[in-house]
Amino acid sequence: MRLEKYSYRYAEQVLNSHLTLKNEVEAILTAPDISLETLSRPEFNRVLEDKLVAAGWQRQPPVFDADDDASARLDFMKDRVGIEVQFGHSSFIGIDLLKFQVASYSALDKLDVGIYVTTTRHFQKHMREEHDQNWEGSLTFEKVQTYLPKFKSAIQVPLYVLGIDV
Repeated sequence: MRLEKYSYRYAEQVLNSHLTLKNEVEAILTAPDISLETLSRPEFNRVLEDKLVAAGWQRQPPVFDADDDASARLDFMKDRVGIEVQFGHSSFIGIDLLKFQVASYSALDKLDVGIYVTTTRHFQKHMREEHDQNWEGSLTFEKVQTYLPKFKSAIQVPLYVLGIDV
């Protein structure tokens, strides 16, 4: 596997101040032990969760203090870097981006940069054609890359978008 990368609001430069974390995330996402043959969306989420938690990432930190609402949680956080992994429907893009924005710019001030992980169209086509896995309807890297600049006035947090590809 390999990664397509898109830096929104100089996210890559900001993330380079956390270079160890940037390298850690990229290595986890492209780990050679991830088997594509049985990689459904839920399985890929589980694999990434196991690897990130083992590397010391906090799982499901709340965006708001003491909030039990699962929809108001980032997927992972470590040293002021937040991660959202989105293999679900493309309609979740707004919710995900808003979580990054709120965690960064409100009085919460919990993160400096976000990492938004999704897959490319090519990856999804490969999974369907080569491994009979249904990724149809999932958010794509290309869609995030197209839509994110249109949210320029609303989403001001730097975001490093990673598209998993084969």
